[in-house]
Amino acid sequence: MFADRAKIYIRSGKGGDGHVSFRREKYVPNGGPDGGDGGNGGSVIFEVDEGLNTLTDFRHIRKYCAQDGEQGGKRNCRGKNGEDIIIKVPEGTVIKELESGRIIADMSGENRRQILLSGGKGGNGNQHYATSTMQAPKYAQPGQPAKELNLFLELKVIADVGLVGFPNVGKSTLLSRVTNARPKIANYHFTTLNPNLGVVDLDGGKGFVIADIPGLIEGASEGVGLGHEFLRHIERTKVLIHLVDAASTEGRDPIEDIYAINKELEAYNADIAHRPQVIAANKIDAIYAGSDVDPVAKIRGEFEPKGIKVFPISAVSGQGLKELLYYVEDLLSQINEPPTVFEPEFDPDTDIVVGNEPYTVEYDEKKNEYVVEGPRIEKMLGYTNLESERGFKFFQEFLKKNEILDALEQLGIQEGDTVRMYGLAFSYYRE
Repeated sequence: MFADRAKIYIRSGKGGDGHVSFRREKYVPNGGPDGGDGGNGGSVIFEVDEGLNTLTDFRHIRKYCAQDGEQGGKRNCRGKNGEDIIIKVPEGTVIKELESGRIIADMSGENRRQILLSGGKGGNGNQHYATSTMQAPKYAQPGQPAKELNLFLELKVIADVGLVGFPNVGKSTLLSRVTNARPKIANYHFTTLNPNLGVVDLDGGKGFVIADIPGLIEGASEGVGLGHEFLRHIERTKVLIHLVDAASTEGRDPIEDIYAINKELEAYNADIAHRPQVIAANKIDAIYAGSDVDPVAKIRGEFEPKGIKVFPISAVSGQGLKELLYYVEDLLSQINEPPTVFEPEFDPDTDIVVGNEPYTVEYDEKKNEYVVEGPRIEKMLGYTNLESERGFKFFQEFLKKNEILDALEQLGIQEGDTVRMYGLAFSYYRE
C-alpha cells in the first residue's frame, strides 16, 4: 500500500547535568569546586534518501528519540555527548507541526539534510560558579531539557508535469508508453492507488518528469473518495496534461470531464487550476468512423479558443504522442519559475522555549533557615524592586512558576520560617 502521509513523535536528547564536587586531595584540605560539565544531547536530523519513494516505514515505527548526554563527573570530567538520530525520508517530504499544521521543513530542492531538533546543551559544572563571595558553590547547571514534537509528514511528489483525468481514461497506459515507469494496467472501473513517476526522454538530451496523478472524481477537493490523498501531488507541477476519453467508450462526455476536474483543482488550490494546461484526447483509435460529429474537433472548438491546445492521441498505438510530448517540453522551457518549495512557518529552535538556569533549595540546621541560591535567583533579585507591591508579587510568581515554592514545601517549611536569598531574609507564608 502506497503511503504518502504519516504521524510520528520525535525527541532530541536531554543535555547532561553539570556535576557538583570539590577537590579532595592530601595537603589540600579546602580544594575548590571541580564538577565537570554535562555532555550535549543528541539531535534529531532528517535526510533525503534517493532510494525511498513512500512513507511506508513510518507506519511501523512512530517514535524517534536521540540519546541523552551524560552528566559531568568529578575532577572536571565532561560527560559524553548523546548520539544523534537520523531519519531518512523520500525527496518531496513536507514536515509539519502536527497540532498547528505549520510547515517546519520541505525536504526537496537543495534541502537534503536538516537538523529538526537540536539536542539540549550540557549543563555547567559547579566549577563555573565560583566567585569571590561564593567560593564553594553547591549547585551546578542542569542540562537543557529535551525538545519534543509531534509531526505530520506529507509526501508531495516532485514532477514537472501532472497527468490528470478521470479513472479508466488511459493514464497508466500513457505513462508506461512514454516513460520508464511500469504501472499496473488493467481495464478497471476504479482508480490506480499509487501516484506513479516516470521520466520522459526526448532527443537532444531534453526531457521532463511526469506524474500520473490517480483518477479524480467530483467532490475530490472536499475529500470525497481519495481526493485529498492525491491532489497534494499536483502542487509542485508546472504543467498539467488533461487526459480524456475522446471516444467516450464508457459513455462519459470528455468536455464535461475537463470542466469537472478544473472545478476540483480550483476548489483545492486556485493557483494550480491556472497553470498551463494541455488536453490529450485519448483513444482516437476507438472513435467510430461513421460518426457525424468528430469528438476531437468538438473538444478543440471548446478549449483551443481559450488557449488550451488539444492533441488527439492513442496511448495504445503511440499515435500523436511525439507531438504532445514536444509541445509540453516547449511549454516547460518557457516557464522560468524554480520548483515549488514550501517555506518554513515553524522554527523549533525559537518556538519551543526551554530554560535551565541552576538553583538549590536547602535547609541550614545551624541557622534554622532555608537557603535558596543560584544564578537564576541572583539575576531576578538584581532587577526586581521588592519594595513595591507589584514587584514583590512578580517575584512570588517567579518562585512559584520555577517550582521553588514546591521545593521548600518538600523540605517541610512551615509558616513563619525564614527563607534567605543572597543576604535578604523573608518570612514564609502560604497564599
